[in-house]
Amino acid sequence: MIVTTDRAGNPVSRFKVTHEKLIHLIIVNHDLSFFNHIHPEYEGNGVFKVKTVFPDGGKYKLFVDFVTEDDVASNLSEWVEVSGTLAGHHKLEPESKLVKEVDGREFELSLSTDRAQSDTVLTYTVRDAHSKKEIVDLEQYLGAAGHVVVLSADTKHYLHVHPVDESSKGPTAAFATSFPEKGIYKIWGQFQHRGDVLTVPFVVEAK
Repeated sequence: MIVTTDRAGNPVSRFKVTHEKLIHLIIVNHDLSFFNHIHPEYEGNGVFKVKTVFPDGGKYKLFVDFVTEDDVASNLSEWVEVSGTLAGHHKLEPESKLVKEVDGREFELSLSTDRAQSDTVLTYTVRDAHSKKEIVDLEQYLGAAGHVVVLSADTKHYLHVHPVDESSKGPTAAFATSFPEKGIYKIWGQFQHRGDVLTVPFVVEAK
């Protein structure tokens, strides 16, 4: 359950729909090997509820994005402890080749620059993994050509980025952002093709 309140402790009860939902919930585990992007249902009086499954015990960080009726955008985060068997820790290592296959589609990621505190464009090129033919019929996912979440290895810096051209159908989708400081970041891109929601993770280093 998620309860939204103002600084005085009063329930926040009026929200704007952003990318087809009132609220976006991102869940990651301690080493960023687990990622989930889900959408709690509004129960009224500032209360949202959602059912989800945590794969292992341990620490998870929850990020909540929403916009109030008066156009105030908020991002809140909180660590939670989940009981159960603990999973091992996987150290994040930058990938030398930013190409990945997910469910028969090949995603290639390029960065206009990897310099921290500089404007950068993340460009995804999508192809059929077998024929290498470029895919030009991407579908809208939550009202856009795709969604990207960028998170620093220490979870200190969180960015939820939307496409430069939200109506793009491929073969490319570009996202403008900036790495706040030097370090390792994990990037999850989410796209929809022929009814399949595809989540594509990459690890990069900002220098």
